[in-house]
Amino acid sequence: MTITDTVTRGPVKKDRPAPVTRTVKRRNVAGDDLGSVDLEPSIFGIEPNVAVLHQVVTAQLAAIRSGTQSTKTRSEVRGGGAKPFAQKGTGRARQGSSRSPSMSGGGIALGPKPRSYKQHTPKKMVRLALLSALSDRAASHRVALVDQWGWDGPRTKDAVAALHNLKLSGSVLVVLAPDETIAGKSFANLPQVSTTSFGQLSAHDVLRNDWIVFSDRTLPGSDAFGGATGTAAPESVPDEAPAAPGTATVPATEEADADA
Repeated sequence: MTITDTVTRGPVKKDRPAPVTRTVKRRNVAGDDLGSVDLEPSIFGIEPNVAVLHQVVTAQLAAIRSGTQSTKTRSEVRGGGAKPFAQKGTGRARQGSSRSPSMSGGGIALGPKPRSYKQHTPKKMVRLALLSALSDRAASHRVALVDQWGWDGPRTKDAVAALHNLKLSGSVLVVLAPDETIAGKSFANLPQVSTTSFGQLSAHDVLRNDWIVFSDRTLPGSDAFGGATGTAAPESVPDEAPAAPGTATVPATEEADADA
């Protein structure tokens, strides 16, 4: 075998399929169908990376641990200043302190001490794990979309009715905008429902819930989590709908000039 025939060893990159486009039904809190929306393929249509997902979720669970467990060593246990008994003549093993780890009431040898369980995880892995979790829920048809919550005041009965109309069962994760405090308070008394913002969303949050619910304002889109694209019914869209985060609105005059 010559030098040119040697095989170079290195990481083998797995060929993953191209992202697929999935759709979700758009509804209001009354359960009325408002059309369908195409989910962003790069967010909801990739093949889940199980290895990265496992590593990131394990790190997130480890970061939750308080790490406050503590035991006292022989130098921290009270007492033990005097020699417990004579060196010779007792027939027992010689002891210099009653707080030795081998004595009853003594210190603990190599016991746990306060520590941090946090693991360093690259940002790219955290993002890939989140996208893998979202794609898994989308492939299982466990992603729901509402146009807006639109409640005048916090009321748990309205939240229960919305979940019933949307036909959501089991544990539900509702992704809210920062200013949707009324919806957050409405879901606060429901033990099976948890709320979060998209900036705080993690892969563990997605996997530990059966359903994940977005609104038009929080559904991640193609421009770096900037809004949904789809075929919603025209009559369901208000005249002055709030722009999705990260998207710019163009006045009608500028659109006309661009068409000209």
